Amino acid sequence: MLATEIAYALDTFYFLMCAALVMWMAAGFAMLESGLVRSKNTVEILNKNALLYGIACIVYLAVGYNIMYPANPVSAVIPGLDFLLGADHTVDAVMAGGEDAPYYSGMADFIFQAVFAAATMSIVSGAVAERMRLWPFLIFAIVMVAVIYPVEGYWKWGGGFLDQMGFQDFAGSVVVHMAGASAALAAVILVGPRKGKFGPNGEVRAIPGANLPMATLGMFILWMGWFGFNGGSELKIANIEEANAVAKIFVNTNAAAAGGMVVAALLARYMFGKTDLTMTINGALAGLVAITAEPLMPGAGLSTIIGGIGGVVVVLSVVGLDKLKLDDPVGAISVHGTAGIWGIFAVLLSNDEATFMGQLIGAAATFAWMFIASFIVLFIIKKVIGIRVSEHEEMVGMDVEECGMSAYPEFVPPKD
Repeated sequence: MLATEIAYALDTFYFLMCAALVMWMAAGFAMLESGLVRSKNTVEILNKNALLYGIACIVYLAVGYNIMYPANPVSAVIPGLDFLLGADHTVDAVMAGGEDAPYYSGMADFIFQAVFAAATMSIVSGAVAERMRLWPFLIFAIVMVAVIYPVEGYWKWGGGFLDQMGFQDFAGSVVVHMAGASAALAAVILVGPRKGKFGPNGEVRAIPGANLPMATLGMFILWMGWFGFNGGSELKIANIEEANAVAKIFVNTNAAAAGGMVVAALLARYMFGKTDLTMTINGALAGLVAITAEPLMPGAGLSTIIGGIGGVVVVLSVVGLDKLKLDDPVGAISVHGTAGIWGIFAVLLSNDEATFMGQLIGAAATFAWMFIASFIVLFIIKKVIGIRVSEHEEMVGMDVEECGMSAYPEFVPPKD
């Protein structure tokens, strides 16, 4: 009995600490995005990242969690609807033993899933930076985290039809990352590119970010948080087998990030003649996204290769989206979407339970739902209240117009 209590406490504690690491990724997204936008839009993007986290936690608590993990689902496609959280597991349920006995707190599961939901929404904020208004974005965040994301999350992690057909996505290369990128793509199409991003003859103009040291810090914070993202998805640690599995997940996650970073830097050097820091940053993140679908089964060498291919994919994707006139200031669609697609098929290299058709259907269904649902909601918001700032606001900067302050105020000497 004591061993059961200790295992329950240890697995719960591990789960909570991983949730804290994933929550720390909110800081990573905020620093990355604020570093890659111009100084006149810094406060606004920080406001987006801060408020979306708070909103995500509230609406996921109110309804999103119970849609994603319904007590009484309607079908394998349509989840049930319930509100707020019930009581946690009782002592008797835990001590009963057996395969169905809970081995960590239900509240720990909720907070872990809540920070995942917030991370999914964070992907959208960077893609629409510098031109999407703050409050329409936050209205979309409510719908996204309350309904759109939980529905597709239910299809896999809640026991819905994708899970039943054998779709394999360990920690969310598609369920979280490509899902967020799909919503971001819909938003980018509807909001349009930044003024001056594309020339009259179709030429692509670089718009440098204001603070690359901050962006680099954001990358390392996200890298650190990813250990909780992937490691926590193992769900337990309180025996030798599970402890070894968690350690392997950490090693593979780190290896993939390193591989993605180095390969992206090398490819950028070859293509552009310069070692582009933004490609180095996004290469590491693409490697992390790619390994997220299966961080346990491959060895460290294969994980490095999977991450390295993610680094190739993200560089080519960033260039390709620019050619398609899709303006993504931070490369979110490429990092989380294109690399996420690669990651879900990379599962086939090490997981014998995965099938090509299963992975294809899972990715296609998730993209279709996330893109179409997000497009409809954003289109309605656009028609009702508008989603884009005016040309004047875009020129002056969203910090002054939306937030009434500057992140980098100049020193003004006091008047005599």
